[in-house]
Amino acid sequence: MTARLRCKTQESFHLERNNHIITSARITRSMDRFTHTRLLFLAVFLLGLGSAGCASADPTDGGKTQTPTSDLLLLTALETQLDTSTTQQPQTDDAAPGLPEIDEALPNPQDEIPAAVPPQGNESPSPPPSDSAPAAQPQVDNPPAAPQEPDRPTPVLGEVNPSIRLTGRVWRAKPGIVFLKTPIGLMSLSSKTTLKTLPASQEVSFLIHEDHVVVDIVRRTDGALVHRYLTGPFKRDHEDRTKLMRWTPEGGERAFHMGAQERALASRKDGEPVTVEVDGTDTVIGIHDLQFDLQIGQAAANGAKAHLLLTGTISKLKSNFIFFRTPIGIVNVNAKIGIKNAKVGQTLTLRMHDHHVVADLSSSSDSAPVRRFLTGPLEFAAQDRASVRLWTPEGEQIYPADLGKSALNGAREGTPITVELDGEGDVVEFHRIK
Repeated sequence: MTARLRCKTQESFHLERNNHIITSARITRSMDRFTHTRLLFLAVFLLGLGSAGCASADPTDGGKTQTPTSDLLLLTALETQLDTSTTQQPQTDDAAPGLPEIDEALPNPQDEIPAAVPPQGNESPSPPPSDSAPAAQPQVDNPPAAPQEPDRPTPVLGEVNPSIRLTGRVWRAKPGIVFLKTPIGLMSLSSKTTLKTLPASQEVSFLIHEDHVVVDIVRRTDGALVHRYLTGPFKRDHEDRTKLMRWTPEGGERAFHMGAQERALASRKDGEPVTVEVDGTDTVIGIHDLQFDLQIGQAAANGAKAHLLLTGTISKLKSNFIFFRTPIGIVNVNAKIGIKNAKVGQTLTLRMHDHHVVADLSSSSDSAPVRRFLTGPLEFAAQDRASVRLWTPEGEQIYPADLGKSALNGAREGTPITVELDGEGDVVEFHRIK
């Protein structure tokens, strides 16, 4: 009996030990499978890192940057589309339109000029206040100062004659010639050596100061300078003969390095007019034959910027146009801007200040005006409408409206009118501009 119990006990012991061994083996196999999986995942991960490192290796280290073919095609298509949109030229004509055709075909320059967009500062507008409390901001002992744009002083130009400041936008263009729409009429720039392309995305700033001409071509989007042309009498710097003196609206007379153009400018005589192109480093980069032609066809619209002061002798009258010879050449003026009964041989002094026009007619260049024409928007000086206020070179003046009852009858303020004055400054007649 005892032996039989002992045998059963030993069998139970061996059975439990065998079960333990089998369980341990199963656990070991599971652990080995888990370990194998981890090692396999680690190997794949390290292989991926190696591939990524090879793909992004610097070309100087022997690697080659790889770009998928589809991405290259997309990038190429995008660049092509951008190039097409930024370099598309306006419609051109083989022949320049004649003067009457220009007068009839030219639309109002203000029609296509977009509304002015206020300049944006460095900071974005503050969001509207919310009901919830603002999140706490971390404290900084010395916060960095916000970057500020440098102050750019506005050029202050003295009243000289001749003097013109205009901005024009491309109307028609072809290589070597471009027609610009300005607030006061059509203007053309021509050259055999430059102006090969002038996209509609660029605008032209035109300035005359006595015998100096400044033409700036800038991008309309950001105002970045593309070309600057300076015309004036040839003059070397007294201290450095390799520099050319040019007048600029920012700082008056400045010296520019002749650079690679020194040999081409060596034959120029002092006082000889010459047009040069300069870059942002005050260096001459080209010599050109830039020409311009100006037609004054209208008074500037309210809000437009324009400045002009010209004196010349009337040489021809044709249709509604007055041709008068000035120091900058013959300028065509449409008499519809408020000039009445002009005669050949008279001296005409024309002033334009934004949307105001003043024309003085004299029998000669050294005599007092016999007629003055003041043109501008109708503005009554008082509620009784008995007088009007107009801009003059001497300041705003008030004139009685008793002689203008027929012309001003039913006219609203802002309507363009002309007040004709005699040599004594008294009102002769009122005219309504059509």
